[in-house]
Amino acid sequence: MSAIAELGAFILVVCGLFLIPGPAVLLLVTRSAQAGAKTGIITGLGIATGDFIHVLLAAVGISAILMTSPAAFTVIKIAGAAYLICMGIQAFSAKASPINRPVVIQSSFPKIYWHGLLVEAVNPKTALFFLALFPQFVHPESGSIITQFLLLGVVFVGLTVIYTTGLAVFTGTVSQLIDRGTGMNRWGHKALGLLYICLGLQVVFLSP
Repeated sequence: MSAIAELGAFILVVCGLFLIPGPAVLLLVTRSAQAGAKTGIITGLGIATGDFIHVLLAAVGISAILMTSPAAFTVIKIAGAAYLICMGIQAFSAKASPINRPVVIQSSFPKIYWHGLLVEAVNPKTALFFLALFPQFVHPESGSIITQFLLLGVVFVGLTVIYTTGLAVFTGTVSQLIDRGTGMNRWGHKALGLLYICLGLQVVFLSP
């Protein structure tokens, strides 16, 4: 198979992956619906950064070490779960904004970016995904394995940014057509809080 054909196959697999929403995508949709497209786009950039972190780790073999080391895996699970559950409690208990104010999550864009990054970075399933998929498109005889990993990572992150941006704009636009009064704003915060808590519990109970 030629390099171009193989790249096309890789892109096709990645696009197929986007059809199966994971925790990070659910977070992005919730953020976009509650606070608008811009917030969703920032979340998407954080998610893409988290993906690239996994690419870097996989490229140098650290992901494999983490997945085979019970101690390291446990640290990642506990740290990620604790963060998500704390964010969930904070969002769940947040007060609703008055109806005449924009419906926004009380977080700055840097915090929103870091939330998206951490949700993706602490997800062990993401590490497993990169370890399972990327080696299928890496060939030692073609040169540096790390370089090939990084090139595939750049393609993956680029596709992720395009996908998450489009999804954020779509979700944010649709949400503007819905009357979200104070009550809906309150339930939006609670929905986001429950999402965070569920993500945290998912990490806790994910088997190595």
